[in-house]
Amino acid sequence: MSIKHVISVSAGKDSTATLQLAIERFGASKVVAIFCDTGNEDEAVFAYLDYLERHFGIRIHRLRADFAPEFARKREFIAGDQRTRREYDTTPVFDAEGNPVPKRDGRGNLIMRKANVNREQVLVPVQKTKKIGGGRRVRWSNKAKRRALAALHPTGNPFLDLCMLKGRFPSRMAQFCTERLKRDLAVEFHMELMDQGHTVVSWQGVRRDESDARANVATLERVAPNLYIYRPIAAWTALEVFAYCAKKSIRPNPLYLQGFNRVGCMLCINAGKGEIRRAAARLPHHTSRLAEWETIVSSCSKRGYSTFFHKTDEKGSPAAIFSRSKIAQVIEWAKTTRGGRQYDLLAQAEEVNSCSSSYGLCDQTSATTWFSVLDELERLKA
Repeated sequence: MSIKHVISVSAGKDSTATLQLAIERFGASKVVAIFCDTGNEDEAVFAYLDYLERHFGIRIHRLRADFAPEFARKREFIAGDQRTRREYDTTPVFDAEGNPVPKRDGRGNLIMRKANVNREQVLVPVQKTKKIGGGRRVRWSNKAKRRALAALHPTGNPFLDLCMLKGRFPSRMAQFCTERLKRDLAVEFHMELMDQGHTVVSWQGVRRDESDARANVATLERVAPNLYIYRPIAAWTALEVFAYCAKKSIRPNPLYLQGFNRVGCMLCINAGKGEIRRAAARLPHHTSRLAEWETIVSSCSKRGYSTFFHKTDEKGSPAAIFSRSKIAQVIEWAKTTRGGRQYDLLAQAEEVNSCSSSYGLCDQTSATTWFSVLDELERLKA
């Protein structure tokens, strides 16, 4: 039984260092590199993947989701939608003394739910609610049907096609892009190797200091009889990752030199003000593309509008909020200071074509000078 070492490559610093570690340990012949193309990537990512293939003498398998078969089912559902029920907003009910009114079933019995009280799981009454407003029709209106059916045709771009099928863009609470465009593809690739009789070690470039959710990730874990996950740089810092790549004479992705903290998905729905402002200044074709995508996805939405970013903290009707959440308005907001009322003049003064690395890489333009990063790291540790 052979072992396949599968490295998920994103063209970022962490996966690049992980790829180097795997090849250094087991050799290029025993390493399988994969890249999940979301369809929302910058051109520099593909150029960097080509560079990595030349540098390591390997092939990086490009995986790309295909949602074309799902469009026919979506169109059929919309065309035949005859649902009659309505959805209502609700509000909790209180008695005259302000106490919650418990909910009862048709026989007058209290409806209970499980809850954790003082670290113990107990049954507590469900609070009664009442409908407010006139409600919303669940089914697609004839006007919305005509609009969506005219637009619902696959484009071949995985990210855009997925959003068209959903009738919306991903959000922080519903980040379906990661699941459908990356995780599912990688899992399927691993499963195929396992079906062929291989034991698979999935190498992941995950660091514990990236987020609270990853603070306790294990370096090695077994998730199935023939599947292991290995995170060799879990305890590393970003500076250590760059230093290691510098020592191995691996050039960084050029997007890092333009001030971007991440190189995958341009833009990401989780991007902050600085990244949005920087993308608009340095990569305006991406923000222009997002404006076009907003128009397309809005046509596929039951409501008739959908935006890439969701400014849920704003007040007003849903249509008004979405109008203020369009990419052009969000870019203007990203140019302001905290509070969104005054423009940040210092941020706007940033040279569009100058190096602006948040990792201090701007002066590291050759393999020789890159080694100074490692020297600085050792000096700081001392």
